Amino acid sequence: MAVPRPDTHQFDAFTANLAYARKMVNAGKYLAPFRSPEIDVDDFYRAAWVQAVAAIDHWFHEELFHRVGLLAAKDSPDMPIQLRNFELPLNRIEAVSRCEITLSEAVVEHVRDKWGNASLQNPRKISEALILVTEKNVWQEAATQINIWHGQRTSRTDKTLKNQFFGVTDRRNKIAHDADLVDGDLKQRRTITDAEVSDAIDWIDRVALAIAHVLDV
Repeated sequence: MAVPRPDTHQFDAFTANLAYARKMVNAGKYLAPFRSPEIDVDDFYRAAWVQAVAAIDHWFHEELFHRVGLLAAKDSPDMPIQLRNFELPLNRIEAVSRCEITLSEAVVEHVRDKWGNASLQNPRKISEALILVTEKNVWQEAATQINIWHGQRTSRTDKTLKNQFFGVTDRRNKIAHDADLVDGDLKQRRTITDAEVSDAIDWIDRVALAIAHVLDV
């Protein structure tokens, strides 16, 4: 079934970044018949894999900062407890008192300081970040939503969803940090196909859609 996509600047950017990853896959498929010693087509697929994971990492950050700003500006009694208890350094409190910045801006700045350079590719770290904007079990509810989208033909749980997501990001780390070399080998790289990368990109897209749905319900 067609899944509605969030109409937000943050998700539009995510979609554009995933489209870029898909273009790299298509470039590799186009060049595959012309393989030569000068062109390693598999590197297009590896680059696409890294790009796709970067896309969802970036989306998690931007979604976090955006939602923190909205919640802090509302000062609602329904604000998640972790955000309500979020501590600001004295210099930012003083800036607010001098009307140099709003409280919402001060909170977002401090959240950026804490999470801006953090990698949001591990399910545990993602949960730690998103707890500032929701008290839901995002992985469990996202798994339930994916099962619904699949007509209950799947029975994913938070554990299986996180494990599958970790498998995608772990391969990204092998590419980015270990040149995708086979363990114990300094020349041979792991095999990779356009179908594998396309599946990983589609899976990243589905996970982001499910978590976005959970955050908005």
